Amino acid sequence: MPSFGKAPRQRPYSRQTVAKSSRLRDANVTQTVCPYCAVGCGQLAYTKAEQLIDIEGDERNPINEGTLCPKGANAFQLAVNPHRVTEVLYRAPYSDRWERKSMDWAIEQIAARVKRARDADFAACDTKGQRLNSVRRIGSLGGATIDNEENYLLKKLFGGGLGIVGVENQARI
Repeated sequence: MPSFGKAPRQRPYSRQTVAKSSRLRDANVTQTVCPYCAVGCGQLAYTKAEQLIDIEGDERNPINEGTLCPKGANAFQLAVNPHRVTEVLYRAPYSDRWERKSMDWAIEQIAARVKRARDADFAACDTKGQRLNSVRRIGSLGGATIDNEENYLLKKLFGGGLGIVGVENQARI
């Protein structure tokens, strides 16, 4: 016969379940901003032993109140992904294979090629003598994973520093 009003003698879960806890327990929490678009959604980054273990929306952020778009919800995979390329790979013209190169080699190559293209196309003045200081053979397309500060620096470098006219970013609100 059932005994109503009495507490059950056993808990409805096992000792193994009781012993388990959230992997976020005892993790360090850092408030941050989603790196994708310029909306400024708040995120919480969880770390243990200086390793990122999770990223989730920040409920206290007045912009997103804890919700994240599909890109923001997958921000953890941006940093922690076994398929992420972490070294410079170069494929020479007409080659059928990739070569590993140093970061110093890649930076030197990029700088030399930008300088060569800029020197070939730099226009100091137009036909009326008005100052242009522009380059039209080089363009820059920023990505949605570049944050606002990086976009600002790219615009300053490419537009003001190098005179590149075509500076754009794909991030749209």
